[in-house]
Amino acid sequence: MSTTESDETGALLGAADIRELAAALGVRPTKQRGQNFVIDGNTVRRIVRTAEVRPDDVVVEIGPGLGSLTLALLDAADRVTAVEIDDVLAGALPATIAARMPERADRFALVHSDAMLVEELPGPAPTALVANLPYNVAVPVLLHMLATFPTIERSLVMVQAEVADRLAAAPGNKVYGVPSVKANWYAEVKRAGSIGRNVFWPAPNVDSGLVSLVRRKEPLETTATRQEVFKVVDAAFAQRRKTLRAALAGWAGSAAAAEAALVAAGVSPQARGEALTVEEFARIAENKQVVEAGA
Repeated sequence: MSTTESDETGALLGAADIRELAAALGVRPTKQRGQNFVIDGNTVRRIVRTAEVRPDDVVVEIGPGLGSLTLALLDAADRVTAVEIDDVLAGALPATIAARMPERADRFALVHSDAMLVEELPGPAPTALVANLPYNVAVPVLLHMLATFPTIERSLVMVQAEVADRLAAAPGNKVYGVPSVKANWYAEVKRAGSIGRNVFWPAPNVDSGLVSLVRRKEPLETTATRQEVFKVVDAAFAQRRKTLRAALAGWAGSAAAAEAALVAAGVSPQARGEALTVEEFARIAENKQVVEAGA
């Protein structure tokens, strides 16, 4: 079924539908869970289009809420698995799918859980992640899903504009930091558009941004583990105004040991974390092992 046909049959949720559903369920969006429901059909269609969802995709969606994006995804993908933490929303979503898109209901699965605790999903392995992520947990949830489900090839997430900028920032950018480096460990990351406030209910106090992540075809070449590399990243940005020689002293055991690892990695001890690529962080992690072995 095409998106146009969906619209004609009223399958997608409009602003009035969202408010009606919320009222029937007694749902009031909470700041605690970062709930802002998309009430604009054009926006969900744009998200699905920008995500390049294909008919053979198995999409995982985090925080589906009342189902506005879920229905648009289900119309375009082979299957959709939605992960929802809220008891009321999780209980209501299958009925909404069955009522509005009955011919696709058997292609939908719901996991009632905190996304940060999800280690497996029902059905075929996911190939894409598309989500309007709750603002307060967007980065940890995204990184958890990328780490846990290596079959996710493409992701498109809607997050607070400031977070979108951080995720997509390149070395040398003032907002480049831990999220930028860690996301880049998994994928090529870029900004994929902006979303205004008036397409949400309730309207947030900030603008939103779309971020596209295309997983690296080959993992980063390094003998260091992801955990080892991420420890270097965390240490470098915990004191981002300090030189790496000073910032990594605790991680390496001393400033002298940090300097040795940096020099061996071909990185200036006077550099700062915001100037380094993920590949350089990996080399530093590798060379801590080398320095320790030679000590």
